[in-house]
Amino acid sequence: MSQETMLIGLAGVLASASPLIFAVIGETLSERAGVINLSMNGTILLAAMGGFAVAYTTDNIVLGFLGGMLIGALVALVVAFASITLQQSQVAVGFVLALTCRDLSYFLGNPYMGLPGPRLQALPIPVLSDIPVIGQLFFRHDVITYISFIAIFLAWLWIFRTRPGLMLQGIGEKPAAAYIRGANVNVMRYVYTIIGGALIGLAGPAFSLATRAGWMGTISGLDGFGWIALSITIFGGWNPVRGALGAYLFAFLQWLGLVLQPVLTQVPSQVLQVAPFPLMILTLLLVNIGNAEWVERTLAAMPESARKIFAKILRAMRTSPPAALGVPFERD
Repeated sequence: MSQETMLIGLAGVLASASPLIFAVIGETLSERAGVINLSMNGTILLAAMGGFAVAYTTDNIVLGFLGGMLIGALVALVVAFASITLQQSQVAVGFVLALTCRDLSYFLGNPYMGLPGPRLQALPIPVLSDIPVIGQLFFRHDVITYISFIAIFLAWLWIFRTRPGLMLQGIGEKPAAAYIRGANVNVMRYVYTIIGGALIGLAGPAFSLATRAGWMGTISGLDGFGWIALSITIFGGWNPVRGALGAYLFAFLQWLGLVLQPVLTQVPSQVLQVAPFPLMILTLLLVNIGNAEWVERTLAAMPESARKIFAKILRAMRTSPPAALGVPFERD
């Protein structure tokens, strides 16, 4: 493979990961606030179809993206109302919505199947796009990919470096303490769930208007996307930067599967196509292995020099969900 082909492929990895990144950041915000939005898979499908339908009908691609975000926000509002106000099971509500939205997308999207529609065009950034290697990798994308780069940084900055971000962490970890400090826990949970839902919704048109333009129903390859985003949120330890790295890893594995197909001719192409999914699950297991008790026992039995090295690695990889995730908050 030539260097030029390699660079084009890796630039494609960065672009194709952008829908996943929006979904992961959206779910991270929602879960940091203590609300699990399991409707992601169906929301992304419905937003992809809806965003494409709006852009096709109005011939306005911006309205398509806004339509996808609105769909995501509305579905998230249902999740928030059912889980915060009615205090129903967030898992049950999210799962039912995931199935409902998926079926709705296929039913309502029938008239738009296979239609040629609008698509975001690449927008190389002058001067920066001419930098060798870096320019081709990072500065020759469409607008939505650039926005995904910025969103990673802004989400990290908001959660870990601002006062409202610290309050967000508080309502997900210790809502009673946050309430005593003046936070209106349930209102904030509504707000972050809806904002997170809008970002999850943005993942839909980011796919159907940019990554793989058009709506192809059940053969769009989008079904299952939300479950992958959910696993990457866990892989990322509810940190936007780590989550983005997980999204890039998944996109890279998908690209690698395509690259290896002509080389590994003895391996059925279907195996290479689905390989990224079990590899992501394996990675998830490896990341969370540090939480197991037997790991602590194994470390204790190691020589001190080796134990320090392995303990440091595992500490860096260790993740744990927000303590109040999925737990309704009631004022005493």
